[in-house]
Amino acid sequence: MIIAVDGPAASGKGTLAAGLARHYRLPHLDTGLLYRAVGRAVAALEGAPGFEAAAVAAARAVDTAHLDAVALSAADIGVLASKVAVIADVRAALYDFQRQFALRPGGAVLDGRDIGTKIAPDADVKLFIEADSKARMERRARQLEARGQVVDRYALYHQIEQRDARDLANPNGGFYPAPDAHLLDTTLLDIEAALRAAVAIVDGVMARKAQHN
Repeated sequence: MIIAVDGPAASGKGTLAAGLARHYRLPHLDTGLLYRAVGRAVAALEGAPGFEAAAVAAARAVDTAHLDAVALSAADIGVLASKVAVIADVRAALYDFQRQFALRPGGAVLDGRDIGTKIAPDADVKLFIEADSKARMERRARQLEARGQVVDRYALYHQIEQRDARDLANPNGGFYPAPDAHLLDTTLLDIEAALRAAVAIVDGVMARKAQHN
């Protein structure tokens, strides 16, 4: 069973994907970490002429065995991730790894921005997680503060808005709900309620597919 979980930054998709992976005992890949790792690798070159070439080289060399989610969680790295994600050759370099992860025997859960549209358009279940910008800002702020980081909420809110705009305008991405994706708005849901709703969607889809087979 392949489960694709997409959505904007801080919508809760990563936490939900991890919860679904535990529930169904499937491996989980946070694809955003790949782009964050690339972004961090070329941070010193931002705005320089060699930025794109360096980003492509970093994508081809990314070490997927040593992705530190905490170290890669900073808001400025998220901004860099969205900047390298618009580079077609970066996406191409990371595509094969994501695709192979999705196709591993037994299935997998992947979360990102284009899983259901680009990486695994054949996924058994597709979820698109939504939440309003203010709620997403507050969630990310609390997450960063829990890790000891000082947060400027005003700046964080605008970073999230800017990242949404960049992702939506990305000509090489697929940042929109797939036609067969199930929308889940988590603005007013805590993680337990959101996970129950996601599990109900997955169970419902799989039950309907079983009836038709």
